[in-house]
Amino acid sequence: MHNLNEYIHEYIEYCQYRKRLDVKTLKAYQIDLNQYMNYSSSLSDCFSKDTVDKFITSLHKQYKPKTVKRKIASLKAFFHYLEYKELLKDNPFSKLDIRFREAKLLPKTIPFHSIQTFLSTLYEQKNLARTEYQLHCCIRDIAVIELLFATGMRISELCSLRPSDIDLKSNNILIYGKGAKERILQIGNPDVISALSLYEEVFKEKIHLCGYFFVNKLEHKLSDQSVRFMIDHYAKLSGIEQHITPHMFRHSFATLLLEQDVDIRYIQRMLGHSSISTTEIYTHVSNIKQKDILFHKHPRNLMEVKSPAANSHLARCPRE
Repeated sequence: MHNLNEYIHEYIEYCQYRKRLDVKTLKAYQIDLNQYMNYSSSLSDCFSKDTVDKFITSLHKQYKPKTVKRKIASLKAFFHYLEYKELLKDNPFSKLDIRFREAKLLPKTIPFHSIQTFLSTLYEQKNLARTEYQLHCCIRDIAVIELLFATGMRISELCSLRPSDIDLKSNNILIYGKGAKERILQIGNPDVISALSLYEEVFKEKIHLCGYFFVNKLEHKLSDQSVRFMIDHYAKLSGIEQHITPHMFRHSFATLLLEQDVDIRYIQRMLGHSSISTTEIYTHVSNIKQKDILFHKHPRNLMEVKSPAANSHLARCPRE
């Protein structure tokens, strides 16, 4: 077991310094691998197919499919590392069937009109600000929400933005996504550009001191939780009853683009998905919209056509 503990420590360091994975990913890997170490501590061989197989079965008994999928991925990546470093002769995952049916949960989106109402409330609060502090908070909050919706970036990606990642001369945003993957998105809406430019101008000194683009009132990096509180606050002011999360802006970004006939592969690239199958979940949401259109907005519903029943015998009696 001492060897396994050492291997896990080496692997976490490899992920941190060589693969440059973010803190949250490293923490998840550490938790998942420690769990496997604790599970296999009483077993004879922690590297055997049988041990890994039994561990995966125990995961299915304890957790929801999404959590199981993550923990299996963590363990699989670890064993792949051991194989790559030639510390392991046989990789147990090469002979394991780890596939399982996972229920597809449709992403929750914000209706178009609700996003419009939400943004209108933000700008209204800015105009109603009575103090400089309130005004500055509104300027920052507008920039955060506008950027979330304009790019569909994850909240963790937004909060981790550095000043050098945002180029308002060329209107480009450099985003560091999952797995240390980079992508560049462009801002095409003038209102979004104005919101970011005003924020950068007002918070210039604080941004420089903090080292991150979005700053809280203590001049520290803006946290995910702060953005969640912010969204709750403005949703209540907007009179929106739906519970809105930062990730729902990402879902709405993708779904609304899909409804505008944007190719799904472009959306995949903009979201930073490594697999098209991850992006295809939005087609199911789009199909719900399609059903609504065909049921309620099809022009046939507006037509009044006389019943053809009176002349139906003519169709059954062909001319001789």
